Amino acid sequence: MTKKSGLFDVDFVLTTQELAASVKVEKVRSFSKGFTEALETIIKQMEVSGHRARTLKDYNTVLTNFAKSTVVKYLDDITVDTIYSWLNGIAVVNQTKLTRLKVLKSFLGKCLTNGWLTINFWQSINVKVDKKVKKGAKPNDIAILVSLIDKNTFVGLRDVAAILTMYKTGIRINTLGQLKEHHIDFDSKTLVLEGAILKNHQILKLPIDEQLVELFKVLIRCNNNIRNHYSESNSNLFISTKGTSLNTKSTNNAISKQLTKYAKRFKLENINAHAIRRAYAKRLHDKGASIAIISKALGHSDLAVTTQYLDLDVEEVANDLREYL
Repeated sequence: MTKKSGLFDVDFVLTTQELAASVKVEKVRSFSKGFTEALETIIKQMEVSGHRARTLKDYNTVLTNFAKSTVVKYLDDITVDTIYSWLNGIAVVNQTKLTRLKVLKSFLGKCLTNGWLTINFWQSINVKVDKKVKKGAKPNDIAILVSLIDKNTFVGLRDVAAILTMYKTGIRINTLGQLKEHHIDFDSKTLVLEGAILKNHQILKLPIDEQLVELFKVLIRCNNNIRNHYSESNSNLFISTKGTSLNTKSTNNAISKQLTKYAKRFKLENINAHAIRRAYAKRLHDKGASIAIISKALGHSDLAVTTQYLDLDVEEVANDLREYL
């Protein structure tokens, strides 16, 4: 039988290597996790793990905007160049870029844990930020503030109790708004805080002094009178003038607003909840507490954050180091 010339010839332009490469890409793509599907799954995982609603919302917003601006549809679409291009396209200060990058890194890390990614290629990506150390409130200013507030009124008594609670225990303003009477152990003079009201979700016990104990007792009596008058039944330690609980979903609650008013009225600088919390950390350090103890009391997961809180002066560091020579 003679060969039929040209009958089965194919005019094919792709090389063998090109064909093999296209098959390989399609095979990988078929196993790649969709970005939206991955995000939905991880949000559900975080929700089950007990993350706050605000954290979940911020997480979803940053990552949704990332997908929209980079047009990624699959996790495998994300590369180092994709991330840098996204960062360069965000018209915000570097600190905000760093915050959003941390969200993206956290998301990709969870994808890696879930087995949807195999390489931690984003690890070396960073945004340089010159951190400005925030100052803690001065103890003298806190003393002046407490002395000037009219403690013969309910609001004045409540605010003084709140200020001294933050200064003597270092709790966050959100935690303060969620404090209830059962968190106070009057016998052992201790605040016993469950993880549900703390940012790190861990149980914490903080000692209180006799002054706070007496303030709490007076405040509770006033709270009961106000709640009875307005038929409120909560057991919050810090309440509004109508007996309702403070807005615990925001740091801008009634106590925060009062601090802003006091700072302006009495012409005191750096009087806010966070500055008072930093003053607590500095006071502990000045009394000889170790960084590890201070970090635990503040509920920090990283000692580096605690170190920033202390705002140590150059001369102060030199003097402290001299003791170890």
